[in-house]
Order: sequence, then C-alpha cells, then structure tokens
Amino acid sequence: MLEEQRVGEILAAVPERGQWRYRPRRVGVLWRNRTFRVFAVFALLALCGVVILALVRDETGTEGFLVGLGLAVLPVPVLMTAFRWLDRVDPAPWRNLLFAFAWGACAAALVAILANSFATRWIATADPGNADTLGATVIAPVVEESAKAAAVLLLLLFRRRQFTGIVSGMVAAGFAATGFAFTENILYLGNAFGEDQQMGSAFASVTVMTFLVRAVMTPFAHPLFTVLTGIGLGMAASSAPRQRVRRIAAPLLGLLLAMGMHALWNGSATFGRYGFYVVYGAFMVPVFGLVTWLAVWSRRNELRTLAVELPVYAEAGWLASAEPLTLSSMRARSLARHAARRRYPVAEHGRAAARTVAEYEAFATSLAFLRRQVRRGTADPDFAARELELLHHLWQRRDIAGPALAYAARITHRARTHRLAPPGPYPYPWYGTRGPSGPYGPSPYAHPAQPYGPRPYGQQPSSAPPPYGQQPSAYQPYQPDQVGRPYAQPPYTAPQQTGSPDVGG
Repeated sequence: MLEEQRVGEILAAVPERGQWRYRPRRVGVLWRNRTFRVFAVFALLALCGVVILALVRDETGTEGFLVGLGLAVLPVPVLMTAFRWLDRVDPAPWRNLLFAFAWGACAAALVAILANSFATRWIATADPGNADTLGATVIAPVVEESAKAAAVLLLLLFRRRQFTGIVSGMVAAGFAATGFAFTENILYLGNAFGEDQQMGSAFASVTVMTFLVRAVMTPFAHPLFTVLTGIGLGMAASSAPRQRVRRIAAPLLGLLLAMGMHALWNGSATFGRYGFYVVYGAFMVPVFGLVTWLAVWSRRNELRTLAVELPVYAEAGWLASAEPLTLSSMRARSLARHAARRRYPVAEHGRAAARTVAEYEAFATSLAFLRRQVRRGTADPDFAARELELLHHLWQRRDIAGPALAYAARITHRARTHRLAPPGPYPYPWYGTRGPSGPYGPSPYAHPAQPYGPRPYGQQPSSAPPPYGQQPSAYQPYQPDQVGRPYAQPPYTAPQQTGSPDVGG
C-alpha cells in the first residue's frame, strides 16, 4: 500500500488530461483556427437564439412564452440523462453535446420555422384547403430532419476523433433533436396557454392536454426520428474508405427513414379519429423499442471492443493482465473509482484518486477504439503518435489506477489473464525502430543503459515488413489471422507479469 505521506506527491505528479498532447499540424487556413471556429459558432448560435426567441415570443405572447418555457424544459433533463447514459463507455466532450443541443434549439428551429412558414404560404396560393396538411406531412419532415441532421454531420466532419461509431451518432442526434423539441414545445405550449386564456378555461385544459401529449406520451418523438439519421452517419464513420457505397448510402437511408417516419407521425391526425393512437401503438412504440435495443447492443459492443483490443497491450506490459476484462465492465469501472476514493482518508486525495482512475479508464477506452479504427482502415494517418500519447497518459496514472482496477477485477471475478493471441513470436515487429522520440523526447522511464527499453517479448524484431508500412500514412490493414503489436514501443523495461497485482490494505 502506498504510504500516506507520498499520496499527495503521487497525485500531484499525475498530469492534467490536456497536458502532453499530440497536436497534428494544421494548414494555415483561417477556418481551421480553433479560436476563430469557436467564436464563429458561438456568434451564429447566439444570433439564431435571439431571433428564434423573438419569433416565439411574438407568436405566443409574453405570458405564453414564459409558461411554455417552464413546461418545455421539464423533459429535457430526462432525455439528456438517457443519452448521456448511452454514451458512458466513451463519453463525448460536453462541448460537442451542448453544441448539438444548441444547434437543434436555435439554428435548426429557426430554419424550420422560416422554411415551413414560407412553404405553407406558397402552397396556400395553389391549394388553400390542404396547405396546412401538406406543410405538416411533406414540407416539415424534410426541412426539420435535414436541419437537425446538420448538427451531427458537422460533428462528424470537425470532431472526427470523438465520433467513433453508431453510439456517437445516436447520442449527437439525440441531443440535437432534444434541443429542437425544446424550442418547438415552447411554441406549442405557449399557443395552448393562449387558447386557454381566450376561452377562460379555469383548469387550462388545452395546456394540460398539450403537455401530456408532447412531454409525457411522446417526448422521444423528435429524438427517435433524428436518431435514425445518427445511426446512418455512425455507420459511415465506422466504414473503411474503400466502402464508398456504405459511407454514402447509410446516411442517406437514415435521413430518408427519419423523414418518412416524421411524415407518418405528423399525418396520423388525418387517418381518422383514432389515427393518432393507431400510429402511436402500432408503429411508434415498436420502432422505439427496436432502436432502444440497437442502442443497448451497440453500447455492449463498445465494451466488448476493450476486451478484444486491449490484451495486446497487456502482453506488451503496458496494462495488467486482468485490466482488459475489467475495463470492459461498467460495474468494474465504477468499483475501481470508488475503491480509489476510499483508499485515501483525506477527502481531497480521495477525489483526486477517483478522478485519476476515471481518466485512466477514458484513455484506455480511446486506445482500444483507436486500434479498432486501424484494423478497420478508418484511422487517421497520425494514429501512431496518438497511440503514443494515450500510452503515455496510461503509464503516468498506473500507480493510482492499477491497484484500484485489480481490486475491481477480484470483486467482479475478472482477475484472470485474457489473451488475444497465444504467446510466442509475432508476425510483425513494432511500429518504428527507436521508440518514443520526436516532439516528446526520450522517455523518463527508460533505463540509462537502454534509453528506450528492451522489447517486452525479449526478442528481436522480425524481418517481415510492418503491417502498416514504414510511414504512418502508408499502413496496410490487418489480415484476419494476424495480430500485430502496438505501434509505439514501451518507454520502460517491461515487468514480468503473471497475474493481477495485489492490493494491500
């Protein structure tokens, strides 16, 4: 067990998550400047927010706007919590999710209101009797789903590293649709309150009914539509560059399904007196159950990725032998954080230790997803430098995270060696020949006589060419029967591990 007087020194030595970060070189274009992008996005969303609030207030009146705002905000935390739970394995940064929510609430809502109003007036000039029906069933689904999907597409294009697959697409789409539904509910609830005021209803019957339908019975409607688009974009993000048909067809198919489902939902009132209930019970609820099952399955598949991809790093000595299986369990992760918090009696040290374990889990998850991207052929050319960055952060946190994860492994019966491949010579050498040199300099953990540490397998590299070529940008994908080693060379003398490290005290 670590001595208590060294706890503060060890925790202080753990760097913040943003330190020692690999930063790829950017082309000197103004829109690639991070400060410029942040300012431009904030200004655009703020302008859209001011305009949309003014339009809604003008439509509902001040009292209706305040009532609608107070009621529309109630389902938002529930929906955000559900999508955040889905994203717990590899959580996206809050700034990405808040951008998606703000885009849906401000930009997408503004586009929808302006486009729908213009289209309805244009249709009314030719067919006044069916203008509202055609606007709701034809124009609104196309405009609204396209506007909400733009938020997910922007995250895919400009935050590609955090967009790892289907779950990322579903979560981003869910937040964008939640923001859109929030603004739309303000409008509908505010108008309902205005009707009650005109009729002098003492119990606000129209407002209550509108709230029950939109916030209680169908709060998932808009998220469900847009999630279909998010699934398509997530499939495109996880597809190899050579799968061009899938990368193009999946997002388009998801968008078309979202538009079709939205049109059916909006048109349910035209199917007769019980059309709404028939569509709700026979179509919306089953589709919601199917999408929920897909979301849970995708989340479990992300956890299985850790058990499949991380053992090669355990073989190399970067991780303890039980950690791949331990990190693939959300219960074990939570136990490890609680164990680290209880390990140190000082409250500040306990919170810092739990935060360190959480960062270790996050970096290990990112490392597993990076290796999966390389196997699929979807990784960026700088994958080797990114791997080195993640391994560096893991190594600096292992003194705190290792015992906690070992404790969680024993409690959850995962304290056994999990191997992806049998021991022995591997078909390929490590990526590179000198280890972690370059912008970070030699490793501080290496032995003086061996500045980069021996290879943990105790053997010289094979004469076969590396599977990814000599340059990071010229890699070749894995073959089904080949298991490569990590690309970065360990910057230390690898320990001989025969099992999970014990936890004292």
